[in-house]
Amino acid sequence: MRTSLGESALEFLRAHGVTLDDLVTSALELYEPCEEADAEKTVEEVSRRLRRVIEEESSDLNISLLVKAAAHLEEELNRTGLTDDPAYLLCDELIGMSIAEFIHGKKALFNFVRYDVRKPGILAKLGVFMDDAVAGLIAGCMTKLLDEWR
Repeated sequence: MRTSLGESALEFLRAHGVTLDDLVTSALELYEPCEEADAEKTVEEVSRRLRRVIEEESSDLNISLLVKAAAHLEEELNRTGLTDDPAYLLCDELIGMSIAEFIHGKKALFNFVRYDVRKPGILAKLGVFMDDAVAGLIAGCMTKLLDEWR
């Protein structure tokens, strides 16, 4: 369902200092072209297409609400004084996994783990919940792009 009540996830992120350029740059840090399938794809072309996928997926009401929920939960967590990501806190991972899987199914979960562990670009600067929500968005979109392109 591509309907939005209010701002898209991308508009929300932009208002909180995370730009489309940040998302694309972070995604491309872990992009590894497959020699056969991706040989003729330039980084510029991948970037251009990824922008379109992120814009499209960010307009989905479910994605928008999950990103906004992550921001709200991060505010709540910060009120407790807990700024690190303790091992027993799992709901942040569940939000990121949900976003990735909603965008492009189980394949995107594997990509989510890569982005969550390595935290390229903007992900390293975000808080406990937002890094996972944004990693899920990036992973889902990147997986969708590459899967549909092949």
